Amino acid sequence: MRCWDPRDAPLLKDAVDSSLEDLRPWMPWAVDEPQPLEEKVALLRRFRGRFDLGEDFTYGILDDSETVAFGGTGLHTRSGANTLEIGYWIRSSHAGRGLATESTAALVRVAFEVCGVERVLIRTDPANERSRAIPRRLGFVEEATLRRGLDYPEPRDVVVYTMFRDEFRQAPVRDTPLEAFDASGRRLL
Repeated sequence: MRCWDPRDAPLLKDAVDSSLEDLRPWMPWAVDEPQPLEEKVALLRRFRGRFDLGEDFTYGILDDSETVAFGGTGLHTRSGANTLEIGYWIRSSHAGRGLATESTAALVRVAFEVCGVERVLIRTDPANERSRAIPRRLGFVEEATLRRGLDYPEPRDVVVYTMFRDEFRQAPVRDTPLEAFDASGRRLL
């Protein structure tokens, strides 16, 4: 897992384009897909810029050789002060292999141990059982169902899962193996 780079645009496009049938029911951004390669390059430039400025942290989930994109994830700042929100998607051909759970577990550790936030949040569609299983498995608490909390393509409900710093200290996700590095390659964890 690493920050997307504009050079990854063909990998991202391939992963998204091959998974549209599975992404469209759950991901609002998938409505605008498929996009031309040039738009993917521009998107990844925005992701990279916001990442480097510390404004939002969008990651690619790649194979070891970094030639295949398995999906995407992120630590998003849209949920208020001292909170990071995790989102995730996995390309259809690699769904069900634990990649979303593994990447989410790693980001939970980064959020608490590197970023020092007090709360991590995950939002899912109530009907997306595969997505809902991830926060449950990692020790998140189902906090609320927001009625009509998501506008995609029409208003629909969203389930909110949370974990607080004190809960993280006792959660099994705390022991997830992780190596984290900054942009210069310096080890963070």
